[in-house]
Amino acid sequence: MDINFPLILVVLVLVSGLIWLYDILFLASARKVRIGDAEEGLKNTNLKETDTSYQTTMAAAAKEPVAVEYAKSFFPVLAFVLVLRSFLVEPFQIPSASMVPTLQVGDFILVNKYAYGLRLPVTNTKFVDIGEPERGDVMVFFPPHKPDTYYIKRVIGLPGDEIVIADGSLYINGEKAPHQLLASLPAARPHYQVMEETLGDVGHQIHRNIRPGAFSRSGQWVVPAGHYFMMGDNRDNSSDSRDWGAVPEEAIVGKAFAIWMHWERFLSVPSFSRAGGIQ
Repeated sequence: MDINFPLILVVLVLVSGLIWLYDILFLASARKVRIGDAEEGLKNTNLKETDTSYQTTMAAAAKEPVAVEYAKSFFPVLAFVLVLRSFLVEPFQIPSASMVPTLQVGDFILVNKYAYGLRLPVTNTKFVDIGEPERGDVMVFFPPHKPDTYYIKRVIGLPGDEIVIADGSLYINGEKAPHQLLASLPAARPHYQVMEETLGDVGHQIHRNIRPGAFSRSGQWVVPAGHYFMMGDNRDNSSDSRDWGAVPEEAIVGKAFAIWMHWERFLSVPSFSRAGGIQ
């Protein structure tokens, strides 16, 4: 199971916020009394406000508990990160080759969290409708067989669509998805072709083995209402809806829209040569 970072972030924001609130409601008043008493006591001395002893006395009276100091420091930062990741943009790293050539292993991408509606962190419940996935979108989601793991694939089928795979070709509602051969690489292992495929208004490249894999030979599916049929651009090396079914709307995370960095291995040098939009 992946680390549930959204849950950890929500807990940290909640705990630090409650500590700060507790200080405002219960501890701050006592601290003000101590500061007033210290000021009153110093009036009977010859100490000036610039004297070290004066400043040390006042600092001791105004000192906050360590937990409160940390809460006040971290809460604004954590709250900002929570809002940013939950409702605006969230970063992800590509762990597998299922979306090659569009996305490479080690690509760091940005995902639009509001394109398909605003969702609550942790529960992923939509509370504001903004838009719906469109055919050709590259989408991050939780697959039905691994509901705690982030996946990224391309939207192939919308609710109600009939999807047919026949000998490596894709048919949507009876129409063959337009594609054009860009390159054939028989020397590669496995042998594959680079194709330009068009889904709606979206043109993108895919990899297709010269000898179709198990999921590309044949298959027929009807996308249920409120679901989306997802496929990887590396068509013969992708575990997707051909294997584990359509993705329900409530499992959507967001729309991938940009690559901002590539860093394949920890000891390698990060590169920004692949930075740009995702088609």
